[in-house]
Amino acid sequence: MFIGRERELETLGKIYDSEGFSFVVLSGRRRVGKTALLNRFIGDKNAIYFMGVESNPKQNLENFSRSIMEYASGIDADTSFPSFQAALEYVFRLGEKERLILAIDEYPYLAKGMKSLASTLQLLIDKYQGSSRLMLILCGASPYMEEQVLDYQSPLYGRGGAQMKLLPFDFDEASQCFPRFSEEEKAMVYGAVGGMPQYLLQMNDRMSVEENIKNTFLNPISFFYEEPLNLLKQEVREPAVYTAIIAAIAGGAGKMAEISERVGEDTNVCATYLKTLIGLGIVQKEAPYGENTTRKFTYTVSDFLFRFWHRFVLENNSLIARGAADLVYQRIQPEFKEYMQEVFEEICRQYLWKKRLAGTCPIEFDSLGRWWGQKGEIPIVGQQGKKAALFADCIWEEEPVDADVLKSLQNKSKQFGYQRIHFYLFSKSDFTDECVELAEEMENVTLISL
Repeated sequence: MFIGRERELETLGKIYDSEGFSFVVLSGRRRVGKTALLNRFIGDKNAIYFMGVESNPKQNLENFSRSIMEYASGIDADTSFPSFQAALEYVFRLGEKERLILAIDEYPYLAKGMKSLASTLQLLIDKYQGSSRLMLILCGASPYMEEQVLDYQSPLYGRGGAQMKLLPFDFDEASQCFPRFSEEEKAMVYGAVGGMPQYLLQMNDRMSVEENIKNTFLNPISFFYEEPLNLLKQEVREPAVYTAIIAAIAGGAGKMAEISERVGEDTNVCATYLKTLIGLGIVQKEAPYGENTTRKFTYTVSDFLFRFWHRFVLENNSLIARGAADLVYQRIQPEFKEYMQEVFEEICRQYLWKKRLAGTCPIEFDSLGRWWGQKGEIPIVGQQGKKAALFADCIWEEEPVDADVLKSLQNKSKQFGYQRIHFYLFSKSDFTDECVELAEEMENVTLISL
């Protein structure tokens, strides 16, 4: 079952329909579904698909030659081109006769073994872009593609007609994977694994959320048991320090000084590691909405799989290894509600962005963020110019949200002095009659349940 990616498929389709030579760079984090998107797109088209492997240039050239021969002659030939330049030039010439796609997946594996590959592609693009109808797609994991292919120092810089960065599914897209789950169960699974398609595939909506967590995170032979560690090993040199930093943040250390103290490293050292984690999309840094002061910067684990794993799995690793899944889940369960509060806030932000992009949000904000200060915290703030703003609170509780929550949000908003304000209240469950009546009286409130 293929879910989502309509916008990306539409973009690729328009490029393909343009007929002339085109060059697309497709990047994204590991497990985000780049290969699935490529296969979906080229499925009904004339295409040569080749995936690089972590091997020497000779092995990759033989595999590439085989892919070309299978397309050109329909046979699995043992012959090999004398060089990658010869193989690529043959494909560019095929593109002079017909509209053809060459999709090179895991491009970094090739480029790391052949330093001249980018220059060779540059040479052939410059030579054939006026005559060939080839659609060249280079696909690989971030941040390598951004640093080595899209960087201005790369030979391929400026030659890409499209640069597509594939992002994880949002909550709506992830929910489509689980038609049997309730809305609450969908949110809890999303909070545990995030929006990576390959992670979502590991979950089963024929079982409860508890059973899913036990069978995946709390199972020493499961895919998830060491997945975050394995990903870090592929991306960084000292995964142990990175793991300690992520665990500190997931455990509630948001300030640089707090992170440094828990990890036992100097703040300058932590700052360097945090910069890498931000680049990998695992951690994010934020200041109170509308402010940009380093004194108030705080860090959060933005990747839900990493957040869940480092908060609940890492510290219970010994028990999990001994098969004590039930005992570990009993430890996790009381903290799950607090954990889901921040997940719910992210789901609500996604909802507001969809309203904004659809033109149905009463405040035409350009950004959303969280605000905190001496007078409390507001989970979601969005500003339209200098005179209008949106304020939202998100409550992940079993009980209906009462009018006191709306009154509190209204009072906090007064310190900003906006002339026009719209309030959103999001509830996991529902709202009391008093809250509904107050919202109707105020006339600038929208109530949304999960």
